[in-house]
Amino acid sequence: MKSRLLTLLAAALLAPLVSPLRAADAVKLTRLDDRVRVELGGQLFTEYIFKGTPKPYLYPVLASDGTELMRHFPMKGKGGVPGEVEDHPHHRSLWFTHGAVNGLDFWADGTDKGKIVSESVEQSTKDGVATIKARNKWVSAEGVLQLTDETTIRIRGEGDKRFLDYEVTLKAPADKPVVFGDTKEGSMAIRVPLWMTPPHTYTDTNKKKVKHEGLGTIINDSGQKNDDTWGKKSTWVDYHAPKDGKVYGIAMFDNPQNPRFPTWWHVRSYALFAANPFGQHDFEGTKAKPLPPTAGDLTIPAGGSVTFRWRFYFHLGDEKAAQVAEQFKAYAAGK
Repeated sequence: MKSRLLTLLAAALLAPLVSPLRAADAVKLTRLDDRVRVELGGQLFTEYIFKGTPKPYLYPVLASDGTELMRHFPMKGKGGVPGEVEDHPHHRSLWFTHGAVNGLDFWADGTDKGKIVSESVEQSTKDGVATIKARNKWVSAEGVLQLTDETTIRIRGEGDKRFLDYEVTLKAPADKPVVFGDTKEGSMAIRVPLWMTPPHTYTDTNKKKVKHEGLGTIINDSGQKNDDTWGKKSTWVDYHAPKDGKVYGIAMFDNPQNPRFPTWWHVRSYALFAANPFGQHDFEGTKAKPLPPTAGDLTIPAGGSVTFRWRFYFHLGDEKAAQVAEQFKAYAAGK
C-alpha cells in the first residue's frame, strides 16, 4: 500500500511537468469549406487553402509565439497591411508550382495562366503529426488537363520548433508526357516578411525606389550569404532575422531522394525563398558559357510520375543556434 501511495504521489508531482509539454506539441485539424486549419499547442500555425485561389497555398505561417513569418499580400488585398511590399501578387505565402509546364505558366496569376484545381482533400492526426493529403489537377486557362498531383503535407511541433514536410508526386496523363521547363520561376516557395530581409532596394506602392536597410541574413550550406546564394546548389538554405529581441528563422531542406539533389535556389534578398530543381539555364548559364534554354528541362513520360520532397524548419536563433546543419542531417536520414 505504501509503495502504491508513493507511486501515485510521484505521478501527481510529475504531471504538471509532463502535461504542458505534451499539450504544447499537440496538433488539431479543423476542416472548413475552403481550407484546413492547423493548430499546434492550441495556437494557429497555418491553414491549407484549396478553394477560391489559382493554386493551393498555406497561409498564414506563424512561429511558436505567433510571430508572422510570411507576407500578407495579396491575401489581404492592396493596402491591407501598411508598409508591406506589394510586388509579385502570385507570391502567396507558402506554395508549390512552376512557371513552365508544357509551355504554360503556372507560377504567375492571370486569366491566361495555368491553374491548379483541387479535386480532394483529406486530413488526419496521429502521434502528434498533422497530415493533409490533397489531389489536384493542373489545367490550362482553357481547362485542358496537363497533369495531376498527389500532395502530402505533414506538420508537427517540438517546443519552439515547427516542421512542415511537403511531398508532391507529379503524374503525367496516360496519353502525353509532361515537360517541366527550364526557368527560374519556381518552385517550392515561401514569401517572407520585409523585416526578415537583408539590405536591398525595392519599389513601393507609389512606384518609388526604397532602400531597405534590413537586418536579415540568407545563408546556405557552403556559408555563402544573401545575394551570393541565388542560383547556387545547396542541400539547405536558412533565412533569419531579429525582431523584438528574438531571432526568427526559416530553413528549407532539399531531400536527398529528389531528382537533381542538391537543388538550385531561387532565393532573393527582397523576400522570395524558393527551391527550384528545373532552372539550370537561368542559374548556371553565363555570357561566357551559355547553356541551351532547355538545359534544365525535366520530362515525365506519358503515364509516369516523379516525386519531390522538402522540409521547412521554422526556428528561433540563427542557423548555428538552431543547429540547421544537424537538423538537415536528421532529415536526410529519414527522421
